[in-house]
This record gives sequence, C-alpha cells and structure tokens, in this order.
Amino acid sequence: MSLGRLAIVIIGRNEGARFLACLDALPKGVGQVIYVDSGSTDGSIEAARDYGAEVVDLDRDQPFTAARARNAGVARIEGAELVQFLDGDCTLRAGWIDTGLARLQDDEGLAVVCGRRRERFPGASVFNRLCDAEWDTPVGPALACGGDAMMRVEALRAVDGYNGDLIAGEEPELCVRLRAAGWRIERLDAEMTWHDAAMTRFGQWWKRSKRAGHAFAEGAALHGAPPERHWLRETRRALLWGAVLPLVILGALLVSPWLALVLALAYPAQVVRLALRDRDWARAFFNVLGKFAEAQGALGYYLSRLRGRKQGLVEYK
Repeated sequence: MSLGRLAIVIIGRNEGARFLACLDALPKGVGQVIYVDSGSTDGSIEAARDYGAEVVDLDRDQPFTAARARNAGVARIEGAELVQFLDGDCTLRAGWIDTGLARLQDDEGLAVVCGRRRERFPGASVFNRLCDAEWDTPVGPALACGGDAMMRVEALRAVDGYNGDLIAGEEPELCVRLRAAGWRIERLDAEMTWHDAAMTRFGQWWKRSKRAGHAFAEGAALHGAPPERHWLRETRRALLWGAVLPLVILGALLVSPWLALVLALAYPAQVVRLALRDRDWARAFFNVLGKFAEAQGALGYYLSRLRGRKQGLVEYK
C-alpha cells in the first residue's frame, strides 16, 4: 500500500525536544501530517508548521483531552484510508509503518494494529521502568490498543471516533465499540515507537495512577454490562484494596488492634505474591501502592456523577 494513502495524526502539549524528535522520525511521502496542539507555549506549533504539518490549535475554552485532540485530527483527514496516531513524546521506529501497512492490507477485518512501544530511558527512574513493563502487551489478537496505533479511517469514522469526554482510557473504550461493530484489533510482534515518559517524581506517578482509576470507573460505567464487562475487574480491585480494606482495618481498630494488624498484613502479603509471580519486587510494591491512587480516581469519578457534573480537567499526559 502506498504511503500516500496514510495520514499521520500527532497530538501534543509542550513536548519540547521530544516533539522535534517525533517530527524528525516521520517517514517521507505520507499523504498528510496533522499536528493537534493542546495549548502549547513552547514553540511546538511553530515547529510543526516549519516541518510542513497541518496544524490544529484546539479551542482553549474547552477542556483538553487526548480523545478530543485525536478526533480533531481525524476531522482533517482527506483521502487517506489509514491513519497512524502518535503522541508528541513518541518517535516512530524504523520499519513500523511498512509493517503496519502490510498487515492491514493483508487482513481487511482488522481495524487497528499496534506494535511494541518502549520507554527510551527505562533506567532513568523506577517509574519509567514501570511504564516500559506496562507497554509490553501480548502479541496477537487484542482487546485494545494504546495511544500509538495504526487504524482504518473507515472503521474509526463508522463508530464516531473517540469519546471526546474521556480524560483517559479513550483507546480501550474505542476498541470496545470497534469490536462490537465486528472489527478486530491485533498487536504485532514489531517495534513501533520509542516513548519518553520523563516520569522521575513520585507525584507524577501518583497522578497517572489516579487518572487510571478514574478511567477504570468511567469505562466500567459505560461498558461494564455483560458480555463486555469492560474494566469491571480493575475498578473493583482498586476499590477493594484502596478504599474498602483500609476502612475495614480502621473499623477493626475499634475492636482489637491485633485484628487490625492481621488485616493490614494483607498488603505485604499481596506484594510478596505479585513479586513471586512477576519476579519484580519494585513492580509488585508499586502495583499495590497504586491501588490507593486508583481508588482515589475512581471515587472522584463517582463523586462527580453524584454532583451531576463532569470532573475537572485532568492532564492527559
């Protein structure tokens, strides 16, 4: 398939040097390069224009979301049959575009293909390393993709694109609707992108985990009914470990400090269980600790629903 039938949509906000690297790695000869900016002040818009990309500057009076940005990019596609989505902190790996194009051309039932996203600097922090492990999803038929993926424009438009109201988890939610419409998603055994999370502080990791909990709860609210049961398990697990069990332990203190201590031992026991399973003590520890942040995000979503309004802006990076 000709590169002229492919559009590339990049979304970003103040990515700096990472965005310049993203532009430098783009293949020549694609049909369109569209950059959607969410309020950058670092010269990203000027850099995109200098490259020759079509620039969409999102209305700053509305909350920025990755889903809204991607939809704005898709709206500008003219003639292309396929679209490669990229985040501005990612760079394409050599050979990925040809691999993705070939697979979609070979199987018309596929709506989405994705490959291996890797952290460029996994050794910079434990949080970067955790991200790199998160990107390592199984090869083959998949339920969902991440932010970097190649899609059929036809399939995307047939399901009305991304849900622009979601602050996170927009890709799995889109894939739920694509699969319901009869399309398939596949993770290829191929290197796709480098990603630079630049996550070096605990607060960054906590905010990201909190956003994940919000996404779990909202995704379950949208598609938690059978047969999909989208993110029901993840939501229940976050609430159990991050909210219900702490309340039970506090209640047990009123009965017996020893009972509370025994219940609290569930946390180190869970860390040991996960560490033995995954052979990674740091990953096990932060997996358990992250449930408190995820519960905070999930409860925030439910509280916003009770108040009858959407939760305030949460950065999508």
